[in-house]
Amino acid sequence: MKEMEPSRRALLRRAVGTGALASLGALGLGMPGLARAADGGGAGNFPEHPKWKFVFVNHVTTNPFFVATQYGIEDACALLGCTYQWTGSQKSIASEMVNSINAAIAGGADGLAIALVDPNAFNNPVDRALQAGIPVISYNADVDNHRLAYVGQDLFLAGKALGARIASMVDGGEVAGFIATPGQLNIQPRLDGAKEAIKESGKNIQLREVATGPTVNEEVSRVESWYLGHKDVKAMFAVDAGSTMAVGKLMQKHNLHEQGVRAGGLDMLPGTLDAIKAGAMDFTIDQQPYLQGFYTVLELFLFKLSGGLTGPANINTGLKFVTQESVQPYLDTKTRFEGNSRQPQLVKRSGPITVE
Repeated sequence: MKEMEPSRRALLRRAVGTGALASLGALGLGMPGLARAADGGGAGNFPEHPKWKFVFVNHVTTNPFFVATQYGIEDACALLGCTYQWTGSQKSIASEMVNSINAAIAGGADGLAIALVDPNAFNNPVDRALQAGIPVISYNADVDNHRLAYVGQDLFLAGKALGARIASMVDGGEVAGFIATPGQLNIQPRLDGAKEAIKESGKNIQLREVATGPTVNEEVSRVESWYLGHKDVKAMFAVDAGSTMAVGKLMQKHNLHEQGVRAGGLDMLPGTLDAIKAGAMDFTIDQQPYLQGFYTVLELFLFKLSGGLTGPANINTGLKFVTQESVQPYLDTKTRFEGNSRQPQLVKRSGPITVE
């Protein structure tokens, strides 16, 4: 299997590729087939354990948003002496994801992490995994089936926060809401939340929902095409990483912010951050994709280590607005935490900690 792509910028340049399998060697000494957490560095006092393999099933395996997630998975596995496989679909095809889940079950995976982007397609596969004794955690997207826990953003509330901010920036008129794949549970709840917030504003805003597609190239093209037919638009926002980046590129290309058009979205792709820094885009929202990988591995590991006594717990990875005033630190540092450097590093900071 191929090694993981090193950066989101590389993925954006290529917008193609394959999933990756990262096999990390056992850390420390022990019997063959057993692992210990890394010595030193606060790794913990865990007993020897099998080198468990956790399979992550994703809906858009080559999407640059998930580079940070894969780094989080890799770092947690290195810390705990585990391995992982990154697999699923490149274009949000549920049947391909189900095939990956079935293969993981047949292959005796020690734990499953699934982005539950469809309300029904994964219910039976999750039950089959649990029946086989394989713990299942959902990440990034969730549905209320029998999975043990969810690690990710509260998507509806994030959408409400986005919609409320957009509504505060315009008096009325046409507003575009871009979404890569309507109906999918990693992004549809955000659009639903934004719609509710815009309605609650009481302003005469006409929201136009626009599907952009599951790949970066499609998103850039469709955002541009929609704008060319709706040049009176007052604001544009997106509820997924690629569409947000596409909005930023469009805003810069046509100098729309200078013309009074407002824009915002989700996630921290380099193009989005560049647009915010340039004053072409008003904000984005960080959901901390690194944590969606790191914490999920921790939960699966603790479930295995404790014999199921502990581990699964819902974790909200947060909602943080990033604006022109706060974007600079993300541009100054290239880290695994944001997915724009594969080099492990200690990021030093100083001064007061402010909360928006």
